Amino acid sequence: MLACNCIEPQWPADELLMKYQYISDFFIALAYFSIPLELIYFVKKSAVFPYRWVLVQFGAFIVLCGATHLINLWTFSMHSRTVAIVMTTAKVFTAVVSCATALMLVHIIPDLLSVKTRELFLKNKAAELDREMGLIRTQEETGRHVRMLTHEIRSTLDRHTILKTTLVELGRTLALEECALWMPTRTGLELQLSYTLRQQNPVGYTVPIHLPVINQVFSGNRAVKISPNSPVARLRQLAGRHIPGEVVAVRVPLLHLSNFQINDWPELSTKRYALMVLMLPSDSARQWHVHELELVEVVADQVAVALSHAAILEESMRARDLLMEQNIALDLARREAETAIRARNDFLAVMNHEMRTPMHAIIALSSLLQETELTPEQRLMVETILKSSNLLATLINDVLDLSRLEDGSLQLEIATFNLHSVFREVHNMIKPVASIKKLSVTLNIAADLPLYAIGDEKRLMQTILNVVGNAVKFSKEGSISITAFVAKSESLRDFRAPDFFPVQSENHFYLRVQVKDSGSGINPQDIPKLFTKFAQTQTLATRNSGGSGLGLAICKRFVNLMEGHIWIESEGLGKGCTATFIVKLGFPERSNESKLPFAPKLQANHVQTNFPGLKVLVMDDNGVSRSVTKGLLAHLGCDVTAVSLIDELLHVISQEHKVVFMDVSMPGIDGYELAVRIHEKFTKRHERPVLVALTGSIDKITKENCMRVGVDGVILKPVSVDKMRSVLSELLEHRDLFEAM
Repeated sequence: MLACNCIEPQWPADELLMKYQYISDFFIALAYFSIPLELIYFVKKSAVFPYRWVLVQFGAFIVLCGATHLINLWTFSMHSRTVAIVMTTAKVFTAVVSCATALMLVHIIPDLLSVKTRELFLKNKAAELDREMGLIRTQEETGRHVRMLTHEIRSTLDRHTILKTTLVELGRTLALEECALWMPTRTGLELQLSYTLRQQNPVGYTVPIHLPVINQVFSGNRAVKISPNSPVARLRQLAGRHIPGEVVAVRVPLLHLSNFQINDWPELSTKRYALMVLMLPSDSARQWHVHELELVEVVADQVAVALSHAAILEESMRARDLLMEQNIALDLARREAETAIRARNDFLAVMNHEMRTPMHAIIALSSLLQETELTPEQRLMVETILKSSNLLATLINDVLDLSRLEDGSLQLEIATFNLHSVFREVHNMIKPVASIKKLSVTLNIAADLPLYAIGDEKRLMQTILNVVGNAVKFSKEGSISITAFVAKSESLRDFRAPDFFPVQSENHFYLRVQVKDSGSGINPQDIPKLFTKFAQTQTLATRNSGGSGLGLAICKRFVNLMEGHIWIESEGLGKGCTATFIVKLGFPERSNESKLPFAPKLQANHVQTNFPGLKVLVMDDNGVSRSVTKGLLAHLGCDVTAVSLIDELLHVISQEHKVVFMDVSMPGIDGYELAVRIHEKFTKRHERPVLVALTGSIDKITKENCMRVGVDGVILKPVSVDKMRSVLSELLEHRDLFEAM
């Protein structure tokens, strides 16, 4: 057998191609079958994908394509008709599914494109949101800086500190190379360099205020970039070739400029601005950002507000200092006035006591002398002495009353009294004086006038007596009429008294008293002077009538205290006068007001003339007054013991003494303490003598003190024989007697 090298022949070209197709179809089929598995996985994991049915179609198309390639493997060799039919069916289904898929993709592609568009839109929105978040963070940072700067600026109310702090904080926050403040001068025509960040003592350069760059900044409230070469930006000398940084300027409103006197600041009421200049570092590429400019604008406004608050504080402190000075001056004046009032009251108290003591002697001795056998000429002289003494006593009372009226210490003594008796008593007192001048005095009391009323009987009688006395005093002939009636509501209002507002009530009524005379009258222009203290008209003063000018002034104050009004009418000289006053009184049966101790006055026929054997004890530090009082009591038949010291009185007093007269206003001696010690010595009321205070003043305080220590009565000096007789009768019958003030 022959050996030979056998070389297998190469595959024919067609067979080789078939072999490659066979292998390719196999891998294509494998790939086609793997793709649906991936699509199934995608559909399962993607719960939000809206086109699942398209993916199903696409998967079916791929599966059919894979099946076609797989079946095609059996067609590379001899195959049966069945394989051909299966192959044809697979290709038909593949064609149908591929066409359906292609048609569906025509509708899906626009939706997919819109999804892409939305994706791009969302990306753009996300980018904008990032930018906005960055802006918000920038604004928050700016706000934080603003709050920090505002806190630093407004942590003080000193204007110099405010401005310096502003520059320092702005320089630190914005990393500035220089920051300066230009203030308007007094003339308002220039700006002066007043504060800088780096220079401790600015030179004080000035620039005209009407420069275009300044007008540009002042025309708006925004920060404006200005040229580094402008006059207000030349804050530092740049050596070498340094490139200056960007410069901005902003106006600072001076809201209250009149109080800011820094260097040459103007004192103007019009609105003015300061100029704040800020410079970035030199040789820097840094530029001003929007949020930095906003920060500068906000700080400028805060500086304006802080300066306004500082001005208000300075003004309030200045007003406070002025008010404090005024209060100190007022307090000093008040103390001086109180000192003067105390000195006046002390003086009046001393003078009252010292004047009433000799008056007591004069009136008492004159009244004693009047009851002796006298010749007509002697009796006339004694009566003249008594009248002059009573006039002097009235003048003393007027001065004291006016003093108490002016300092407000005088208060009305409200009590129930017989109103008709007051008028009859005034009529009886004035009638003898009028008969000497041949004047007729008539008294008319209205039928509806209440018999009793509540008020101050003493002040009402003093007012009536003063008015009627003036009518008698200034009338040489003719008649005088006194009319009293209840004022009706329509007659209460008077155009001469715009401040008089009467108020009617069921518990009160208004008494109207009218005194008309036929005297010489008075000029109408002189009428207002009548109610001024120590003032008399020339017409009255030249009549030599002997008035002090106090009567009507005191009457006016009494009437005002009684919520009334007084006025005088006269048509002129020689035509007489009409004096009218209205006072407010109460109805006793309708009033609940408390009454002070009230004792009806005894009629003349009920007064004892003598008191034989009545043991009386008198204590007075003044020898003359003590002797006079003892003489009065001895004249009335009393057994009198007179002492000058408290210890002496306590030593001699006994149950036999029925009445004790003591002066409670003695200097250095406490008469109230004496009353207390007498009460302690005589614990039983029937054993204790009646205690009577003799005093030169019976004001409210004196009366209250007397009532507090158990004094039974208070008698005002001077005392005549008739008055002492009435006092003893009153005391022995009622065991109390308090004269009205």
